Amino acid sequence: MDTSHLLPDARIGKVQLKVKDLERSLGFYRDLLGLRLVEQAGDMASLAAQEQGVPILLLTQIPHAQPKPQRSTGLYHVAIRLPNRLELARVFRRLAEQRWPFHGFSDHKVSEAIYLPDPDGNGLELYRDRPREEWPWRDGQVVMRTDPLDVEALLQEAAADPRPWTGIHADTDIGHVHLHVRDLDEAEAFYHGILGLAVTQRDYPGARFFAAAGYHHHVGTNIWAGVGAPPPPEDAVGLAWFSLVVPSPESVHAIRARAEAASIPGRSHPEGWALEDGSGNWVVVTAETVYDPRP
Repeated sequence: MDTSHLLPDARIGKVQLKVKDLERSLGFYRDLLGLRLVEQAGDMASLAAQEQGVPILLLTQIPHAQPKPQRSTGLYHVAIRLPNRLELARVFRRLAEQRWPFHGFSDHKVSEAIYLPDPDGNGLELYRDRPREEWPWRDGQVVMRTDPLDVEALLQEAAADPRPWTGIHADTDIGHVHLHVRDLDEAEAFYHGILGLAVTQRDYPGARFFAAAGYHHHVGTNIWAGVGAPPPPEDAVGLAWFSLVVPSPESVHAIRARAEAASIPGRSHPEGWALEDGSGNWVVVTAETVYDPRP
């Protein structure tokens, strides 16, 4: 099998979400969750994990935005990664004290995760990774399960920490994104064949996962909204785009060349080259160094 196109490394950079009410969303992401506002201009705001840091979340207010239809592609969840279990516990405790609703709690064996909606119903996962040496692998695939999370132990860990709340930890980032797609094979052809992410798990029912550098997944895809599901309307809340940060401008050029050879829609973007995955999800491929959009 030819693996020469696979990325040696990659990470999720930032995510842009469409929201209905920017101030309401800032009340959640900034005031409750503890991200720091970097810039706000008109209907847009950017947030980072540290003061004046590189933004990881962009919010765009869409006038008269409508909810994302249940049977549509698009965002399943944005996964915000905390640097350790204690920091996950501290955020969980804060949300619980403010009586924010939760969707679920899972132990995936590679990670521990909390699921919740933002004010627009956009799915969020807050998680921490277990040490890599503890991740179970079988036949070259990571073994991820959905077992119950011990939430009481998590709350006890937070209760034992005397520090006051001053915001989310500065090392927090976007660990992965999970998307509704219309077809898993089409998703694999894009995220593996074009972007160059390795397939890390294909046995999870109705889902497929992709990553670089031996991570459990940078991108998750599923058909839980239905095979052949259409993309959501442009004025629906949800994902606008997310960025995949690759090692070099040469990596961006190689991905663009593969996309153009496969007639995949693409366009220039201020941060790199934007591609559509076939299900209406847009990925901006950008480099650790400045990207020159010229071929």
